[in-house]
Amino acid sequence: MDDYSNYKKEDFLKLYEKPLSELLEISNKITNDNFNNEVEACSIISAKTGACSENCKYCAQSKHNHAEIECHSLLEIETVKEAAISAKNNGATRFCIVTSGRAPSDEDFQKILQMIKTVSSIEGLHCCASLGLLSEEQIIQIKEAGVERYNHNINTSENYHQKICTTHNFQDRINTVKTIQKHGIEACCGVIIGMGETRQDRIEMALSLRELNPKTVPINFLNPIKGTPLEDFKDKISEEEILKTICIFRIILPKALLRYAGGRTTRLSKFHQKLGLIAGINSVLVGNYLTTTGSNSDEDKEMLKELDLVMS
Repeated sequence: MDDYSNYKKEDFLKLYEKPLSELLEISNKITNDNFNNEVEACSIISAKTGACSENCKYCAQSKHNHAEIECHSLLEIETVKEAAISAKNNGATRFCIVTSGRAPSDEDFQKILQMIKTVSSIEGLHCCASLGLLSEEQIIQIKEAGVERYNHNINTSENYHQKICTTHNFQDRINTVKTIQKHGIEACCGVIIGMGETRQDRIEMALSLRELNPKTVPINFLNPIKGTPLEDFKDKISEEEILKTICIFRIILPKALLRYAGGRTTRLSKFHQKLGLIAGINSVLVGNYLTTTGSNSDEDKEMLKELDLVMS
């Protein structure tokens, strides 16, 4: 088998020309060489929804867009605790507190710290968070409160970023991830596929992630939402192209947990979801997403069982 660590961008681009079956064989072997048959299960809660100042074109929560969603201010701590316990009972081992917006207000941040302490105290459940562009001082505080892993996606390539968002830049995201890691918090850093980007953009995303070396890489597939600038992007990427991308991400990121995240239940059939697991997906987001419906945990467990995989 080739030594892919020596591949250049052009070499990875050529992999897209291989038949899907060949790519699946390559990526499956890499996964089996680096992992056992466990698939990590994570659940999330939108602790604050909507009214976001950022203008990300894919997002229903941006106040620059016109999606019809139910917005709400920061949830009560008890509500988040109940959701975390429910997630654990459904098989999740990680629970992520997610808030909309560039960063929490000072008042919200203090309440979020209490949420983190509450969730992290639940036996058998690891606390994660996704709170935007935090300062270094805030990152130190969430670490002390109990956050073990922080989600902050690069979303797309540096080249394509300006076509998706202009209220912050690609380097803002990179800097946040590096500061998280500097203070001993694992990075959960992923992408969104199907926003009109090229194959080269996808390779550049994976190579940027390889430099960051995150623990987990959520792979989202654009679920076009009415009222956003990308509402008509449903047919921008095929199921085969998605699967080839998963394979190539596994080849470039052999030791990262690749996570099925948003869009997989709407953009991939059950058959193709299984192929993604064969390709190297070894983490799943269970339950609902931020503003859209997600997966059924019992159905996910059954699908994993068919492939001799177990949720952990």
